[in-house]
Amino acid sequence: MPPVSEDQNAAIQTVLLACGQQARDAAEQPFEVFEKGVEDYVTSVDRALDTRLAESFAKQFPSDGIVTEENRQSAAAFNQSDRLWLIDPIDGTEDFINHGQHYALMVGLLAQAQPQAGWVYGPAQRRFYWGGPDWGLFQLDPAGEPQPLAPSEPSDVRGDRCPIILGGRDENRFGEAIAAIAPQLHSYALGSYGLKVMEVIKGQAGLYIYLNGRVKLWDTTGPLALAQAAGLVCCDLDGQPIRFDSTGVYPESLIHRQPIVVGWPSYIERFLPLIRQAVLTVRAAELGI
Repeated sequence: MPPVSEDQNAAIQTVLLACGQQARDAAEQPFEVFEKGVEDYVTSVDRALDTRLAESFAKQFPSDGIVTEENRQSAAAFNQSDRLWLIDPIDGTEDFINHGQHYALMVGLLAQAQPQAGWVYGPAQRRFYWGGPDWGLFQLDPAGEPQPLAPSEPSDVRGDRCPIILGGRDENRFGEAIAAIAPQLHSYALGSYGLKVMEVIKGQAGLYIYLNGRVKLWDTTGPLALAQAAGLVCCDLDGQPIRFDSTGVYPESLIHRQPIVVGWPSYIERFLPLIRQAVLTVRAAELGI
């Protein structure tokens, strides 16, 4: 059963489409860029969309908690509500700054510490996806009409070339070790966390591996709801399910404590032990063990 009504879903789509248009327009104009932390950027566009989306969801869901990336105080809702909306106004900000095509607007619904639904909209490519574990998967077609989205498992996992997604930072740190132990894995990267997960759902890659310890709830909730709806495995390097409560997330920052692997069961079964071994080898070398 869908976790939102048809009218609520329509309203969510409407505001995301409008904000996507705002992002596309803003990308063609000068905008400000600020550094929140080391290699962590925000633009004036992120902040404007953050405010607009927060106001829209607070009005539509007044009894729920609203957490947005650019409002640090909103993270307090994590400890105050069993039903939370997690909003990322621009996922893949560096891609947006560089006038790329792989940024997204993302919304996720977390209830009883489990992802219930997600919306991922890539404005530059006009790709819009939504759904959830007890709901199904959907997309807007080129005419803007909603259509079911059928997950597509990649071709032969026993083949000589098995595509996976590995972010740039993780590629720099772990890519060589992973390639040495599993040379049939060929990695690539793109901007948004949500669009990376969609690559796996649509069969362009068998796994998405995230290891660098920076990902937060507004990055993961929506995309992992879609991944679960597609029948993908969402686990850490030990094969344990991803946790979304205070045992799995740092309450103040909402950073996940676990590394995250999203993938098709056949890829998880074959490659997760090898990836774990490669990562442990790198970490041991870094510690001089």
